[in-house]
Amino acid sequence: MEEIVVQKLGEQGFTDLVAAFYRRVKDDDLIGPMYPDQEWEGAEKRLRDFLLFRFGINDQYIQARGHPRLRMRHMPFSIGSPESQRWQKLMVEAMEEIEADDEVQELLKAFFSQIADFMRNRPD
Repeated sequence: MEEIVVQKLGEQGFTDLVAAFYRRVKDDDLIGPMYPDQEWEGAEKRLRDFLLFRFGINDQYIQARGHPRLRMRHMPFSIGSPESQRWQKLMVEAMEEIEADDEVQELLKAFFSQIADFMRNRPD
């Protein structure tokens, strides 16, 4: 999976994907308010670096932040099914914006679905 995504997206593709995603998050009424205004640039960099690490492009995320500990880092935010589903919806829209091909979209949808489900920290 990683090889296909990396070959087709590369570092610039991940950068474009994360930028397209955060353009949507900023205006989103459900998950947008979870981000303090001064955190947009930092949040975008952290997600970009995490994805570049996870897909084996570089290890800047690990060097700067150590183990991802995603669930622990997101614990301060109330994340249920609605937030998880919205996060995935915005990511799909971002993939469409950058014109990721169908194969990449399917692979990333599965990956993002697992991540989004893992982040849920409150019962529905």
